[in-house]
Amino acid sequence: MPELRVTPGRYQGRTRLYVTLPGGPAAAWYDRDSGQVSLVLAEYRTEVLDALAPYLSGELSIGPPPVPTPAELALLTLHPDDDLAPNRPGEALHTALAGIAVSRFRPAPRRAALNALAAQEALGAELDTLEGAGWRVLHSVPLPGGGHIGHLLIGPAGVLSVRTLNARKRTVRIADPLVAAGRGQPEPQLRWARHEAERASLALATAVRPVLGIVGAARVEPAARAEPVAGGAGGRGGPGGHGSRGGHGGPGGPGARPDEAWLLREGGQVGVRLLRDGEVGALAGLGGVLKPADVESLYATARDRRTWLRV
Repeated sequence: MPELRVTPGRYQGRTRLYVTLPGGPAAAWYDRDSGQVSLVLAEYRTEVLDALAPYLSGELSIGPPPVPTPAELALLTLHPDDDLAPNRPGEALHTALAGIAVSRFRPAPRRAALNALAAQEALGAELDTLEGAGWRVLHSVPLPGGGHIGHLLIGPAGVLSVRTLNARKRTVRIADPLVAAGRGQPEPQLRWARHEAERASLALATAVRPVLGIVGAARVEPAARAEPVAGGAGGRGGPGGHGSRGGHGGPGGPGARPDEAWLLREGGQVGVRLLRDGEVGALAGLGGVLKPADVESLYATARDRRTWLRV
């Protein structure tokens, strides 16, 4: 009897467990919300139920799956080792921490990695709440050269590449492309965010807008060129579109509204959306760019590790 593998995943905001053969093809999946076990390979019914036994609860419905969409067909042929959907927020940092020795003489490297991981997890948990609003979320997408896209959002308002900045209760000052937290050294965070979005756009062959997620900031002070826009991935024209409303002093400044987003533009470059604590929910009601079928098709492409090998 082949040893089947059980891998968690999500589909249209629902939790699933995929049961795959050693070679990679899916034999079945279990939808925890509905209690439905969908058998793709009926001849493995007994083996599938044995593999799922530790996870099953309540009444079950067992039978063939509904007619799959093209995105589902692509998923069924995806080897578990190439599937990025199970990646946790900060997955790459978990790996890095395993290689950093605990030392009371040099605690700084490990402390910095732990702080970065906490920020990734905090933002990732917020982004995961969008799954129920038609969005799909991937974390820690690996790029050639050892880099990663912290979070990738695919939903009704388009595709967003999210870079995380851990502010740690400090004031964040922005002068495109530089960003400084407290007295820390300014870094070209906005340039890095744009570059990651460009690489994602090449991989997915679609427009991808850059986002800088600022976690735990006491205050955010943007450059004078920052433009307040309606609280979405974009105004007219989709993510990153222009729909400015003036009259505020900047994120965190006098008169700032929690439901506003901010795009930073310098020298005609692509605007980078600032996403501060508590603003993720504003994305849930946005749309007008991608239909549900397009979201699922792009998600199926994005979750395949091989998609990112040449960017």
